[in-house]
Amino acid sequence: MSSAMSPSPSPLAVRGPLVFQPVKRRRCAACRTGPLTLLVMSDGQPHCLDCVGLGHLVYLPRGDTALTRRSREESALSAVVVRFHRRRGRYERQGVLVEEAALARAEARCLADAEARAGRRERDAARRAAQDVRFLVAFAAEIRRLFPGCPPHRAAAIAGHAGLRGSGRVGRSAAGRALSQGAVSAAVRAAVRHVDTPYDRLLMEGVAWKEARLRVAGTVAAVLDDWRAG
Repeated sequence: MSSAMSPSPSPLAVRGPLVFQPVKRRRCAACRTGPLTLLVMSDGQPHCLDCVGLGHLVYLPRGDTALTRRSREESALSAVVVRFHRRRGRYERQGVLVEEAALARAEARCLADAEARAGRRERDAARRAAQDVRFLVAFAAEIRRLFPGCPPHRAAAIAGHAGLRGSGRVGRSAAGRALSQGAVSAAVRAAVRHVDTPYDRLLMEGVAWKEARLRVAGTVAAVLDDWRAG
């Protein structure tokens, strides 16, 4: 008998019957059914699931830990399925056999959890969206306070761009969230540079960013001075 099919000692410490996915073609020693895709070793001989009373169970492949755990909790009878990994020289779990009704109950439990998580995600998203709206309104208001001459639509656009969640821009920094004057001014300066000057075109033409900023610095300063004056 191959060591890859030795029933003792158990290849894995498991609770309940142990079922093998054979690495070689095997037939049931009792009913001669085969080749077997799953078998149980008994008295040193391979037996099919029907002959050992496990034929009514359904196979659940590994992958979903919660579903596997709950299926075994719901099932009065279950078995662990293993296969010998030649290169690693050890048995590895492939899945479990559980009662079909138990699997259905476990799937229902997992679905309920998934729906609950989805509902929580929706509520969290709605809360974050409301927080974002309040923050962007406050950010735009601070822009208008520091730069009274900034058109309202520009202030709203600058706030929306700089304060976009997950963007990593200045509005999402700690200083930006605190509406510090430096962060707000930096956001306005960057917006003016990109919208009101040829800065982007210079970059596309191959001008280094430092040089491009020097070329447009006068225009940026003039716009900011005008907006400050209101």
